[in-house]
Amino acid sequence: MERYVFERNRKKILNQMEEGSVLLSFSTNKHLETHPDKFDVNRNYYYVSGVFEYENIVMLVKGHNNKTNEIIFINPYDELKAKWVGAPLSPEEIYEISGITDVRNLENFDSTLTTVLASFNKLYLDIEANENLDEPPYYEALFAERITKRLPYVKILNGRALFQHARTIKEPEEIEEMKKAIEITNKGIINILKHMGPQMEYQLESYFDQAVKYYGGTGYSFPTIAASGANSCCLHYSFNNSMAEDGDLILFDLGASLNCYCADISRTFPVNGKFTPRQRQIYNIVLNGQKLIFDNAKPGITTRGLNQILRDYYKEELYKIGLIKEKTEEEVSKYYYHGCSHHIGIDCHDLCDYTPLQAGSIISNEPGLYIAEEGIGIRIEDDILITEDGAEWLSPQIIKEPDEIEKFIEENK
Repeated sequence: MERYVFERNRKKILNQMEEGSVLLSFSTNKHLETHPDKFDVNRNYYYVSGVFEYENIVMLVKGHNNKTNEIIFINPYDELKAKWVGAPLSPEEIYEISGITDVRNLENFDSTLTTVLASFNKLYLDIEANENLDEPPYYEALFAERITKRLPYVKILNGRALFQHARTIKEPEEIEEMKKAIEITNKGIINILKHMGPQMEYQLESYFDQAVKYYGGTGYSFPTIAASGANSCCLHYSFNNSMAEDGDLILFDLGASLNCYCADISRTFPVNGKFTPRQRQIYNIVLNGQKLIFDNAKPGITTRGLNQILRDYYKEELYKIGLIKEKTEEEVSKYYYHGCSHHIGIDCHDLCDYTPLQAGSIISNEPGLYIAEEGIGIRIEDDILITEDGAEWLSPQIIKEPDEIEKFIEENK
C-alpha cells in the first residue's frame, strides 16, 4: 500500500474525533489466530500506520480549530536485538510507509502523553467489549485503568466506534488488495482440486498452504477448515485430522491474507470427484440460495435482511424435498444455523457500522445446509462488494458449479 492510503485513513479518524482530544493506537494487542502464543499487529494500529512492528504506538491529536498532530513512537536501534530478531525500522523507513513525520522513541511516550493530556483531556482508546483488566500491559483496558488512576481529570472515550465507521467503507486500493488475496486463495483451491481424492483432511489442507506461500500470501484470514463427511456439519471444525472417504463431501472454509487484507471463501467438493444425486440436490439448493442473496444485496438492506430472504427460500425448498414437514423458522434452523453475511476487510470479520449496507462495503455471501443424519454439510461462500445499485462478485473465478467441479477433478486425475 502507498503511504497516502494510511494518511487518508488517519484523516478519517481525526475527522470524527472531538475537538481537544487524543487517540492512541497500540500495535501489540492481538493474538495470532493461527498461533495463540504469539502476537499479531493490531488491525486498527495497522489501519492508521501501515507498519508491521509490535511495540509501537500511534498518537493522533485534534486540537482547537481542527489543528491536528500525528506522532508515532518506536523502539530505538538495539544492536543485540538486531542480531537476534532484526533491527526495528528507522524513522525514515517509518515515514516512507506511514507518512508520519513526527517519529519519537518509545521512552518519550509517557512524558509526551502527560504533556498533551494537560491541554487536551479527552482520550480515545480502542477498548474491545470483552476485554478484561488481566491482559498484559498496554492492552487498552488496562491502560485506561492506569490513566484514570494517574490522571483522574482525563475523560476516557472508546475509539472503537471511530474505527468501525472508517473501516465500513473500503477504498479502491483496499478492494484491489482483497482481490489479490482472493486470487491467491483461488490458486490454493485449484491446488487442492488437482490432488482431490481419499486421504487425510490435513493432507488436502496442505496443498492450500503450499500455494498460499508460493503465490505470496502473507498469512491466513483464519485457521483453515477442511471438514469431510459428518465433520462438515460442525461450523468451526478445525481439527482436520479425519480421513476424507470415497463418497464423502469435504467442506473447505479458507482464505489467504495479503498485508492484513482477507479473503474468506468456502467450497464443498466430492472427495471422489462425483456428486451423488442427493449431494447434488442439496448442493444446488445452497448454490441457488447464494445467487438469491447476491441478487438482493444492495445499499439499504441489512445483513439480517439478507439472511431472512435466504431462510424464507429454504422454507420452500426444504419443504419441497421433504426435509422439513412445516415451513417454519424452527424447522429451517435444524439444517441452517448461522448468518449468511459479515463484513470483510483487514479482519476476516471486519469492524463495521451495524447499519444498512452502503456502497463500498465488502461482505461474505455464505449460505449453507447441514444434514447431520446424512453426513452432508455444504457451504458455498464468496466475497461481494456492495455497489451503488447492487453488488459485484469479487471471487467469480473460483470454481463452484457442480458440473465444472466434476469436470475439473476428472481432467486432473
